[in-house]
Amino acid sequence: MLHGIDVSAYQSTAYDTDGSSFVFIKTTEGRSYVNPRLTAQTKTGRDAGLVVGFYHFLWPGNITAQAEYFVSKAPEKAGDLLAVDWETTDDGTHASNAEKDTFIRKLKALRPNNRVILYCNRNFWLTVDKTSYAGDGLWIADYTTAGKPRIRADWTFHQYTSDPHDKDVADFASAAALRTWAANA
Repeated sequence: MLHGIDVSAYQSTAYDTDGSSFVFIKTTEGRSYVNPRLTAQTKTGRDAGLVVGFYHFLWPGNITAQAEYFVSKAPEKAGDLLAVDWETTDDGTHASNAEKDTFIRKLKALRPNNRVILYCNRNFWLTVDKTSYAGDGLWIADYTTAGKPRIRADWTFHQYTSDPHDKDVADFASAAALRTWAANA
């Protein structure tokens, strides 16, 4: 299993990459927010030779506009990953299952040369999701033993803790295998 992290504007632009094979960077939210540290956090990941992923925090409504906004801000490079972060918003709402599916499909159409994955927590996967559609892979958040999320579905990435920051593992035998998978969109 490979180790990695995910970062947002709350983390440093010079985050620790030791022992990591990948990083996911929060890019956008809704149709107006862009991570002010995106460029520097991307450079840190690329300079360390990590597979870099970008994610969008999905709000309900305006799904096509959100997808277009995300791809207008996320760097476009072969081998990068794109993810939709599907969870409860600050105002207590969430995009519907159909909106999540539409967003993933729109991203795949807008960026056919990049893998597109779904990030959600265990509760969303087990109780909100009705289609099990995760695009090219599932990134599941379940704070338990690394690599042992409590779901029956196949997963690609597992966020297993947020202490002291979000830590993840990927279900690949090697960094080269992850790079190959990421590049074969």
